[in-house]
Amino acid sequence: MAYQAGGQRPAPRSAPVRPQAQEYLEDYAALVEAVPFPSFIVDQRWDVLLSNGAFQSLFRGVGPHPTAMPSDNFLRFVLFHPDAGSVLGEHESRWCLPMLAQFAAALERNGHDPALQAVRRDIAQDPFMEAAYRQGLPHWVRAMGETALEHDGSVRPLLHPDPRWGATDCRIVDETPRTLRDMDRTRLTLVLRGRRPAGNRGSAPRVRRTAGHLTVVPAPED
Repeated sequence: MAYQAGGQRPAPRSAPVRPQAQEYLEDYAALVEAVPFPSFIVDQRWDVLLSNGAFQSLFRGVGPHPTAMPSDNFLRFVLFHPDAGSVLGEHESRWCLPMLAQFAAALERNGHDPALQAVRRDIAQDPFMEAAYRQGLPHWVRAMGETALEHDGSVRPLLHPDPRWGATDCRIVDETPRTLRDMDRTRLTLVLRGRRPAGNRGSAPRVRRTAGHLTVVPAPED
């Protein structure tokens, strides 16, 4: 994990950058850790290079998974982790489809990237997700317009494991400075938007997915 307990500065994952850039990243890590909301930095593959303590707390109840842990790759977590719906409210329509749109755009730009190709193969292995990708996603992108490919400013539901938050919303804010952008990295912060009435709060329910979880498009016909 990028976050280290005990008050230590979180360390960004090592990457081939110039010494000055590495120093910048180390200092920037301290800034990310100081933010009270979940904040993380990803590369073009959505590998999580750095995340703060609030991010770790949000996903603390997520079970183990060999390829889709939120602190490893956020795209894979949203698409493939069976516990994603226990944290990401209205998971299919509000999180999975936007991430599929982001993935489709990334695959169009970098179609030969082996990590993105591996995600594409995993999508193809789930008939429902494959149908959503091939059939449901184009309709959704046309309906949403340019906003379909933008995370910044989106408001999405969360189910926070901390009962002081419980069922709430977050606004996704892209806080990528030019220096990070020049490194092909993106910083996103999930700004929690306040507590809902006490009667609607509580810890996140344990919702697990199985293969064929997507219901945003009809089941493919034989």
